[in-house]
Amino acid sequence: MQGMEPAPGRERRDPGALGDSYDNTRRLDGIHWRHVRFIEQFKGPYDGRWLMMSDVCKHCVQAGCLEVCPTGAIIRTEFDTVVIQSDVCNGCRACIAACPFGVIDVNPVSGTAQKCTLCYDRLTVGLEPACSKACPTDSIQFGTITSCGRGRRSAPDQLKAQGVKAALYGADSNGPARRAQLVLSPRRRNPRYTDFPASRKLPSRNLRRAPASPS
Repeated sequence: MQGMEPAPGRERRDPGALGDSYDNTRRLDGIHWRHVRFIEQFKGPYDGRWLMMSDVCKHCVQAGCLEVCPTGAIIRTEFDTVVIQSDVCNGCRACIAACPFGVIDVNPVSGTAQKCTLCYDRLTVGLEPACSKACPTDSIQFGTITSCGRGRRSAPDQLKAQGVKAALYGADSNGPARRAQLVLSPRRRNPRYTDFPASRKLPSRNLRRAPASPS
């Protein structure tokens, strides 16, 4: 691929070259709800690797976007997913600032915030999301955190046995940062690869405890 040779020891992230690479959609926004990122990590001409990173809304168990929405447009569905109702959204953008993963943006046509719905329309009729249904390698799996996590949690050990260092991001299922998405990455806290925060804090941390009212 012409123009894609990264500098020694550096990852190539030149936005001007994305049109000639395998990068999909360039970024998440109000129109593109899944971003398949193509990442080159090379120390030299023949010493490196290519990585594919598929990013989408995490449908957080404790969602910062849901906390700050002033109109009630963001709801948790019966499937425990987080969905933005465009007919209720006023386009204030508070949810964009509250999301630590940068998955929400305003649709320029509707003027409302939009993101992945985890195919809510498909879930209501008993179908799995289109992404997991269409994935030819089954790298995207849909199910409960328990059922999907069972296989994912063993993956780092399997790769370690092959000489590949890896960790599972999102496996901290007991804390306030727990997510409804598990991501297998080369390193758990490598921002160059995932751009995911090692830890996050909810907007409610800024609220002061109200004094007890007199009885």
